[in-house]
Amino acid sequence: MDIRKKTQFMTMTALLTAIAILIPIIMPFKIVIPPASYTLGSHIPIFIAMFLSPLMAAFVIIASSLGFLMAGYPPVIVLRAFSHIVFGTLGALYLKKFPEILDKPKASWIFNFVLGVVHAIAEVIACIIFYATSGTNVENMFYVLFVLVGFGTIVHSMVDYTLALAVYKVLRKRR
Repeated sequence: MDIRKKTQFMTMTALLTAIAILIPIIMPFKIVIPPASYTLGSHIPIFIAMFLSPLMAAFVIIASSLGFLMAGYPPVIVLRAFSHIVFGTLGALYLKKFPEILDKPKASWIFNFVLGVVHAIAEVIACIIFYATSGTNVENMFYVLFVLVGFGTIVHSMVDYTLALAVYKVLRKRR
């Protein structure tokens, strides 16, 4: 990688990292019903990083988790944010091998849905681990885990992916 490409990579990573940290701190549109939380746009920097590089995606995900921590979210939500490392890394590795998916609407939609399911499974597992180790009463946990966190995450993930893909395509044309 030449010096110009390295500089571009570092700059893009830094910008996406800054955005990923700021979104949970300053976003006025958020719904928090622990362990569920829906912060509009919180996955957009992660998805854009995922479209570009597995390393960039991992770095931005860690930064995003720190953003949720700094914003004062409950620990279970910070753990859910860190679980993004699963879908972000897997998605980025898949896109590295098959980048043309982003340009095929049907394939991109299927990829988006599968990614949303993987995303939701990782977040539900994060919640189960948190509640199993914290001694929290798990009454009504099925509804909380599978409807609020599971289904809610799939929808939230798919919306943010769609927004991120639109932004990414516009930025890619500008290069």
